[in-house]
Amino acid sequence: MSEETKDTGELAALQAALGAEHAAVYGYGVVGGLIGDARRSEARAAYDAHRARRDELARAVRALGGTPVAAAAGYALPFPVPDSDAAVRLAAELEERVAGVYSDLVRAAEGERRRTGAEALREAAVRAVRWRGGSVPFPGLAERAAAASAAPTAQP
Repeated sequence: MSEETKDTGELAALQAALGAEHAAVYGYGVVGGLIGDARRSEARAAYDAHRARRDELARAVRALGGTPVAAAAGYALPFPVPDSDAAVRLAAELEERVAGVYSDLVRAAEGERRRTGAEALREAAVRAVRWRGGSVPFPGLAERAAAASAAPTAQP
């Protein structure tokens, strides 16, 4: 793979991760408004972590000569969020989506950016487990796990 192709793929993965972080920051605004007091500090910590990752990604995009994607004015939520229980489900969903995007960044990047992407993937996966109360076999790869489990098995 040429250096230019690698940089283009890495830049695209960084932009996708940045977009996911914008969406997560927005989503945690919703979560924070509805989450119960018992988990409010956890939501605030996740919000702050996503803001920090967002800013880090914007710097990385600029370092590769790109213009960071801007946040949208609003984002469609994956389901209605009328109460604290739904806010917890939304937080778990946000983390799983972010983990998926970071898995793409890990695949596209090398060196320090790959390490940073893997760290962000791990953090998102851990937060998803905390919110959901359980884990998935391959965080960020749910669509691949679903496809594999739906594949027919050979009979002897």
